[in-house]
Amino acid sequence: MKFIGYSVLIFYKDELIKIINADIIKSRLRSNSVDLIVTSPPYNVDINYGSTDDQVSFNDYLAFSEKWMRKCYSISKDDGRFCLNIPLDKNKGGHNSVYADLVAVAKSVGWNYFTSVVWNEGNISRRTAWGSWLSASSPYVIAPVEMIVIFYKKQWKKLEKGESDISRDDFMNWTNGLWTFNGESKKKIGHPTPFPVELPKRCISLFSYVGDTILDPFLGSGTTLLAASISNRKSIGVDIDLDYCKLALQRIKNSQPFR
Repeated sequence: MKFIGYSVLIFYKDELIKIINADIIKSRLRSNSVDLIVTSPPYNVDINYGSTDDQVSFNDYLAFSEKWMRKCYSISKDDGRFCLNIPLDKNKGGHNSVYADLVAVAKSVGWNYFTSVVWNEGNISRRTAWGSWLSASSPYVIAPVEMIVIFYKKQWKKLEKGESDISRDDFMNWTNGLWTFNGESKKKIGHPTPFPVELPKRCISLFSYVGDTILDPFLGSGTTLLAASISNRKSIGVDIDLDYCKLALQRIKNSQPFR
């Protein structure tokens, strides 16, 4: 994975939100300072992100993943959690077991695996490539789902007590490992791969306390920060692309009375 250009800039900061224009690997975030990481990294499927080359060899992609996951491990508190939204697999540019390989990378840098959630996003457009038609010659199997993998740093149980704001019904529903809700519109958000607010909202409510610090190392359109702001959490977003930092801040400003 290659970044085109490089800078480190605190683009925006207030008492609850910090947006940093930087490569997460080279950022200067304080060690042992983040309670929960919620992110969806580039998938390496040749999407035009502007400042990121999203089409490298799979081995290079895994090496890049190792670097940023190791950095996030150092930033996380000892009882920090990590929610990673990734595809189950991919077939563009060759068939790769993305989920299995990235779980292995995360474990190799120290993250402990806890569980996985299957996100049924209802993306029926993925059902367009059958490979061989009505033949065992070379059929394709394409699952219209993504995965949300939950890791922890050193221990799963939180070290200190805090205030949870999740309702009984949401707790019961969201601890079921199959989540069904629609994806987000690229055109509406102005980003090539936005995820819906519902995804980070559930992760934040389930796995953090009110007032905790949430990090998204691939800020994108700012959905994680938006969900954190709505949920009364502190948040840090990092993105290499200045335009996405601007987009994220504007979305937060538009979503609620701004401080």
